[in-house]
Amino acid sequence: MMNPWLRVFLPFAVGYYLSYLLRNVNAVIAPELMRELSLSTADLGLLTSAYLLAFAAFQLPLGLLLDRLGPRRVEAGLLVVAALGCAVFAIGDSLPQLAIGRGLIGLGVCACLMASFKAFSLWFPLERAASLNSAVMAAGSLGALTATSPIGWALPALGWRGVFLGLAVLVLLGAAAIFSSPEKPVAAGHVEPLGEQLRALAGIYRSRAFWRFLPQTATVVGGFMALQGLWAMPWLTEVGGHSRDEAAFHLLLTSSAMMIGFLAIAALVLPLKRRGITPEMILDGGKKAGILVLALMVADVGFSHLLWFCLGLVFCVSNLVYALLCVHFPPQLSGRVNTALNLGAFFGAFGIQWGLGVLVEALTTRGMTTADAYRWAFGALLAAQALSHAWFVYDSRRDSGKS
Repeated sequence: MMNPWLRVFLPFAVGYYLSYLLRNVNAVIAPELMRELSLSTADLGLLTSAYLLAFAAFQLPLGLLLDRLGPRRVEAGLLVVAALGCAVFAIGDSLPQLAIGRGLIGLGVCACLMASFKAFSLWFPLERAASLNSAVMAAGSLGALTATSPIGWALPALGWRGVFLGLAVLVLLGAAAIFSSPEKPVAAGHVEPLGEQLRALAGIYRSRAFWRFLPQTATVVGGFMALQGLWAMPWLTEVGGHSRDEAAFHLLLTSSAMMIGFLAIAALVLPLKRRGITPEMILDGGKKAGILVLALMVADVGFSHLLWFCLGLVFCVSNLVYALLCVHFPPQLSGRVNTALNLGAFFGAFGIQWGLGVLVEALTTRGMTTADAYRWAFGALLAAQALSHAWFVYDSRRDSGKS
């Protein structure tokens, strides 16, 4: 039998690569969309966030499906929906039509990361979860990298509509690759009744550990997705004064740093743990570093290339939350645990992505310059991240004091 690394890891890594590419592609095509469709910043935020809303809305049913049907069939089927969404977006000529297409894309790729985690839990030992999760996220960062300068280079030749038609074809090929991968079936007599599945899901939401991780996941993971997926480009052009090509290069640096960071975590998390540096310690340090980097951006201290590279680098540790939370629950609940937490991340991303656009528009309407409005909006995000991490540290210490 072929190595599971090739038969299981690679197809799901391709799926997550496509998911991240589709999540971030609007950041580069945003100027074309605003110009061609006369969109405001609030319109653009809502349009791009339709992906996040549809993605988030299906997370709880997705967890039930992954634990019941397995990752191969669930993700392959949903990717067909994503391909349809790409086609709808490519031919749309109004805000509602594009929003529908964007929503279908979000629904279609909503399983890519969670199905990967579920597949890894079936095929690989639990102690490899953090490194495998980081490795597949490195594939996602490659998708984010593709959504920067490479998409910018393709736009003059293909236009944004041609780009999305090409993406529809790639997504169908990815669906075929995942459907061809193996899957361990649920053992006979071990399929949970739906009522038991729902009761277990309710138990996850009642867990104190879940609420320890949720706020920082919503504000840090969700906030990074909101910036990378849309608002980084306007920030760099309006506040930093960069051209679109220069701004795209900043995002290229961010995505490259993400890939470096995820690969480093995948390779080092187990050796560091053996030396007494636990994943919890890495998470805490990375979150503090990320808050510092965002604070330096808001303060406009310069060094923008370095800061955006550092932001991508330190963000990587945030995704350790999925593996860390799963430790608190039985393995058969892994699909529901991951999707419950991911629901928070994507509702956070939706709210932040739309909310930043609304806040910028409100502030500029009241006479503030666009650059200052973006500074205040990013400052609000910074405050939310600092408060959520403070809660995580406080609750972790309180729990340690009781143990």
